[in-house]
Amino acid sequence: METFFSFLSKRVDDCSSLICVGLDPHPADLVKPTAGAAKEFCLSIIKKTAPYAAAFKPNAAFFEMHGAEGWEALQEVIQGVQAESERLGSLIPVILDAKRGDIASTAEAYASSAFGRLGAHAITLNPYLGKDSIEPFLSWKEKGVFLLCKTSNPGAADLQDHPVAHEGQPPVPLHVHIDRLAQTWNSGNNIGLVVGATQPEALRRVRAAAPGVWILVPGVGTQGGDLATALDIGLRADGRGLLINISRGIARAEDPGQAAAQLRDEMINLQRELRSSRS
Repeated sequence: METFFSFLSKRVDDCSSLICVGLDPHPADLVKPTAGAAKEFCLSIIKKTAPYAAAFKPNAAFFEMHGAEGWEALQEVIQGVQAESERLGSLIPVILDAKRGDIASTAEAYASSAFGRLGAHAITLNPYLGKDSIEPFLSWKEKGVFLLCKTSNPGAADLQDHPVAHEGQPPVPLHVHIDRLAQTWNSGNNIGLVVGATQPEALRRVRAAAPGVWILVPGVGTQGGDLATALDIGLRADGRGLLINISRGIARAEDPGQAAAQLRDEMINLQRELRSSRS
């Protein structure tokens, strides 16, 4: 059966890209602070960058702030990605950046909203309520989830580096524990992880502990994460397994399409150099 990650792999092959284009319609970037302006801002980026996007990641918060009209705008943005997929003849996955996390009955409603109502292909989730809070999303077999593992914000270490002890074994940071749990939960091959590019040592640990998992990597560019380092330590042996999220670096460029194309080409060149250095 097809899974989210099989769809994603096909898209990566089709566009020769690892770019996840973040759709974060900050009010300061809009012609006016409305849901309609947020929608048009995102649709413009989608049309210009779709040929170079392995995925799109709309941030739910920037739509929720506009109330009911914002939710309608978010649905139309996701539909806009679907329209570009049809135009290009290649499914471009949509990852809803919502960071949900709640008890199972509430999680069922969140999953129905994200996957059933909005039509997203994957979602970011907070794993700290445990497996039963994740299972309602995993029951959608062709959808994917990305669990927050080591985030890109400065305060991530407050909790995510806290040592977790295991009987008879040395303690490991909480983000490594999450990595290990995710692999035991991933019976349907529809779980990935979120690890920030601003946390290169954590990315190295996660990749070593989970050599096959897909990792969504925010934090390159504006937040200070280094692209070459992220690719060097985060790529799987097959040159896949990594989605590099770029939001403001594309959205605020004079020509978002050109910026996405240049980033895609830069990644291709860096991957070529890495293969050469390792051969």
